Amino acid sequence: MALVHALADFQKEHDFFIGLDSDGCVFDSMEIKHKECFTPAFIKHWKLQAAAKYARQAWEFANLYSVARGMNRFPVLVRTLRLIQDWPEPMRRGIVIPDLKPLDDFLASGLPPSNAGLTDYMKQHPHALLDRTMGWSLAVNASVKDIVEGVPPFPLVRESLDKMVAKADLAVVSGTPTDALVREWVENEMMHWPKIIAGQELGKKTEHLAEMSGNGRYDNDKKLMIGDAPGDQSAAKATGCLYFPINPNHEEESWQRLHDEALDRFFARMQATTKPPASPSSKSCCLSSRPGRGRNRTPAPRALAGGDLPGLRRQPQERLQVLRAVFARRRQRAGRPFAATASSTPSRR
Repeated sequence: MALVHALADFQKEHDFFIGLDSDGCVFDSMEIKHKECFTPAFIKHWKLQAAAKYARQAWEFANLYSVARGMNRFPVLVRTLRLIQDWPEPMRRGIVIPDLKPLDDFLASGLPPSNAGLTDYMKQHPHALLDRTMGWSLAVNASVKDIVEGVPPFPLVRESLDKMVAKADLAVVSGTPTDALVREWVENEMMHWPKIIAGQELGKKTEHLAEMSGNGRYDNDKKLMIGDAPGDQSAAKATGCLYFPINPNHEEESWQRLHDEALDRFFARMQATTKPPASPSSKSCCLSSRPGRGRNRTPAPRALAGGDLPGLRRQPQERLQVLRAVFARRRQRAGRPFAATASSTPSRR
């Protein structure tokens, strides 16, 4: 199969379309990338050494264990820095979070949230903060290239891909840089399955799906997105695709069900009359809007952990506003800036 490199070149050959995320979905690569590559670069380039343990907790929670899992690196960078800014304990260590408006403006520009998009934006809007952001992003890429290797796909992925391409046009739909995606798929000798590997340079996942499967090219009940994060589910919903979750901490069971049951039902167009599988936003999944909930627990500010927060499924900027309001209320009520522990927060399970 000849791999195409532009969304506009993606051609329909089958009646069915399947979009497939890669990191954390096909490969068990999320933990090593974020803990060994993203986090050290985050601490170094944003001068968080004095509050390193808090920075690590915040980054890992946001990117691995929260409903922001799978978010593009640039918006999640803004989100995590602002969460740290609203967390009194690391801020008492003397760290400084810069004004993030130039990065907000880049994200609102409509350009792809990628190094290439940032480079184009900086030509007209030069700023020291954007230079710093680019340095961090390039350092992450170099670290991923240096460290991440030998990570195979989950069991039954290969067998499932065989079933997919027999009846469907398969596309990798990811927010990861394309060169890293290609490197992992080449290393595992898997490049013969997808028709395209769409990374962050080609836009957001919603744009990927809309361009390749929209405009009536496929019937809605013949379009499927497979992913491991709420962002994948949101992209599927926005583009009229069905959705199947590869649930974090239950990846092997998810692939077993996809291989043994779900793909056959999808191709038989039975999904409308059957109970859908649990989604990443359900209680069966271990993603949370705040630390201390679900199975993937990580210590972090109690103000993010205690009590139910409104706006659980809101957009990231709206959630930040909610979190700030929670901080303000609790400081006022407690008469002190911070409650010491999150250990009393009950688990969902």
